[in-house]
Amino acid sequence: MVIFSTIAAVIMALGVMMIRMRASKKPASARKIILPPIFMSTGALMFLHPMFRVTPLEFLEAITLGFFFSIFLIKTSNFEVKEDKIYLKRSKAFAFILIGLLLIRIALKFYLSNSIDVGELSGMFWILAFGMIVPWRIAMYLSFRKLENQLPPSNIQAT
Repeated sequence: MVIFSTIAAVIMALGVMMIRMRASKKPASARKIILPPIFMSTGALMFLHPMFRVTPLEFLEAITLGFFFSIFLIKTSNFEVKEDKIYLKRSKAFAFILIGLLLIRIALKFYLSNSIDVGELSGMFWILAFGMIVPWRIAMYLSFRKLENQLPPSNIQAT
């Protein structure tokens, strides 16, 4: 089960990198920034099943690590204005950071799988990921709105 979930994490990380590269070619919008955490939030339904429930301490550990990891994503997510439209800047560091975070996650998963049940560990890693994406997307949204407010009113994109 740990190996299967690790392979799935690698595939998802590659997908995120491909999506990020394509996203930099199209203008950004508030909707594109806000929707991913909303879609991901449906994963919280996993906690309805007792197998995935975590202790308060495990929750605190996972959310804290997620907030910490989000700092690296926030630092590498910047916008720029081109042709009166706002685009996400391509960052070479983003791919390396994403790979680094993935490697840390895989190492933690193999280490913790010896002492934490696979269901609880899955719940912890979902909390970590959600704790990482929410602050990152909030920071992106605020940065996007700041740039959008600097554009002339006739050039503001539909969001």
